[in-house]
Order: sequence, then structure tokens, then C-alpha cells
Amino acid sequence: MWGTSIIGFGSYHYVYPTGHEGDAPYVGFSPRKAKISLYLMLSEDDREQLLSKLGKHTTGKACVYINKLDDIDLEVLKQLIQRSVAYLQELYPNG
Repeated sequence: MWGTSIIGFGSYHYVYPTGHEGDAPYVGFSPRKAKISLYLMLSEDDREQLLSKLGKHTTGKACVYINKLDDIDLEVLKQLIQRSVAYLQELYPNG
């Protein structure tokens, strides 16, 4: 668990140029009242390409929101998760 409502998988440690640092999950989700929030980090190219194939969703700055799993292509969701983990492992190789 990450906080009180995010279920996360894996983790990495980040340090920003400002000196701020912390830990975050490679991927996460949170079943909210209105929608399911998905927390993913991808390259811009992967993000645009895969989200265009995902199905019914909306996006926020760092989230993808879906109403229910039946609204999306689960194979595309699988690719989003795999690419998110690979992208973050490349950015933060030391975890």
C-alpha cells in the first residue's frame, strides 16, 4: 500500500534536481468512488500510442482514469504496465 488508497507494485527511489527525493511504485491503482485511477509512467511516445488503443478513459497529469475494466482493452493495459515498469527501471536502474 502507498498511502491509504493506492495499491502499488514494485518501487523505485527518485531524486529531483531540486534535491527532493522519495520512493514510488512502478505502477499502481486506486479504486476510487467514481473511477479507477491507474498510476503509470511512460515515455511520451509510448503513452500516446498505447492510450489511443486503450478504450474509454480520461487522463490527468500522471493518471489514467477508467470507469470499469470492461471499457478497456486488457491487452493494451498489460502493455502499459510492462512499458511503465521498463521505463522506470531504465530511468532509475538502482531502484
